[in-house]
Amino acid sequence: MKVGIPWPVDERFLMHRLRSTSTAGIAVAVLAILLFAWHFYVDGFWSWDLLGLGVTFVVLKLGLLLWYRLKD
Repeated sequence: MKVGIPWPVDERFLMHRLRSTSTAGIAVAVLAILLFAWHFYVDGFWSWDLLGLGVTFVVLKLGLLLWYRLKD
C-alpha cells in the first residue's frame, strides 16, 4: 500500500502549505497574546504559559527574519 499524497506535488502546493502554516502560527501566537492580555487586564491574573508562548513567538519570528535577511 502506497502512503502519501495521491497527486504530484508542485511548487504551488508547497508555497500554499508554507503560507498556510505561517498564517496559522501567527494566528495562534496573536491569540495567545490576546488571551494573556485579557487575563491580565480583566481578571488580574498573570498567565505565565500564555506569556511564554507570546514571547517565544516574537523572539523566534524576529530571529528568523534576521537569519534569513543575513543569509539571503
